[in-house]
Amino acid sequence: MAKLKMTVRSVEAIRAPASGQVDYWDADNPGFGLRVSAGGRKAWIAMYRLGNIKRRLTLGSYPALSLAEAREKAGRAHHAVQYHGTDPAIAKKEAREAESLADLARDYIEHYAKRRKRSWRKDLLILEKDVLPRFGKRKARDITRRDIISLLDDIVARGAPIQANRTLEIVRKLFNWSVGRDVLGANPCYRISKPSRENRSDRVLSEEEIRAVWTALECEVPLTAAAFKLRFLTAQRGAEVLTMRWDQISNGWWSIPAEVAKNGMAHRVPLSPQCLALLDEIRPLGKGSEWVFPGPRGDGHRVAIHKAHNRIRHRAGVAFVPHDLRRTAASVMTSMGISRLVVSKILNHAEPGVTAVYDRHSYDFEKRAALDTWSKRLEEIIGTSPDRSKVVSLRAGT
Repeated sequence: MAKLKMTVRSVEAIRAPASGQVDYWDADNPGFGLRVSAGGRKAWIAMYRLGNIKRRLTLGSYPALSLAEAREKAGRAHHAVQYHGTDPAIAKKEAREAESLADLARDYIEHYAKRRKRSWRKDLLILEKDVLPRFGKRKARDITRRDIISLLDDIVARGAPIQANRTLEIVRKLFNWSVGRDVLGANPCYRISKPSRENRSDRVLSEEEIRAVWTALECEVPLTAAAFKLRFLTAQRGAEVLTMRWDQISNGWWSIPAEVAKNGMAHRVPLSPQCLALLDEIRPLGKGSEWVFPGPRGDGHRVAIHKAHNRIRHRAGVAFVPHDLRRTAASVMTSMGISRLVVSKILNHAEPGVTAVYDRHSYDFEKRAALDTWSKRLEEIIGTSPDRSKVVSLRAGT
């Protein structure tokens, strides 16, 4: 029985035997080792006794599963045997045989994403759009790095390079979660780089581009148009606008709860007269829904507006992403002399220090004045055209 003090360097130095396989056991961690096959494959293993029966558990392949990760998995396996009397090899076999990628994705959404991520619906949309139609029926353990790379290449080829990056992020998280639960031995996304480079965007729309986008919105259905217009008028994030509820609106204020806000901080947004008029017009379209922007199936709020964004961008002839609307609103406000501090309060940016926690509502007057000023300025911008005879309404569906 070969014993070895396991380090990254010593593991890398092990050479494949001429034939068969050799087990190397960690000198510092009994029952934890590395099996090296003649073909060069290295697999982490754990040895344990269940009653009078000696069992071996394959933890995962090296280097996809690192030394530290393998030690942690071995520790969990030995703990399960010693304190719970369960056989991790049988549990792993049953789980792997049962899990298709669709099963795995469902468990990930229910047991991780919904509990840990406010953006879990985006994870679900990405999985449903590209990943599950392609791999959903296959066993999760059979998905390879080549499969993932091919998927990402196809997304890039259809002209959605940033979407390919987001897909990789979600799939990587899904498989990492599965490895952590000992359902899978390795993550097929290991060492796959983002297919597309992303640069920090400082895009601010010009007045001409604002008019073009606003005019393009008039061809959208009223609820969709209103969602984009409210992002312009309030300078709030897209997810916060789409999850707006009617009971959050009172006396000219929109209260965004902490569980919805991206930074986890509750936020009050003053609604300008233009916003209130817009909301009055679209309220009947919700047919009594608690959501300002109900989903098409009536089972929640609207989740995504990607297709609408593509239509608007094409129709307007303006290359923009929805977040540019928030940035544009903030930029125009500061250009009008509104202080950066007030704009930061409107954007609900996180601030350091204990004082900031008690200072959250002390700028309500300034925020309302700023957003009212911005709404009037926006009305001036979109009401200005080359012939000065065309006035584009701020209201939805007109």
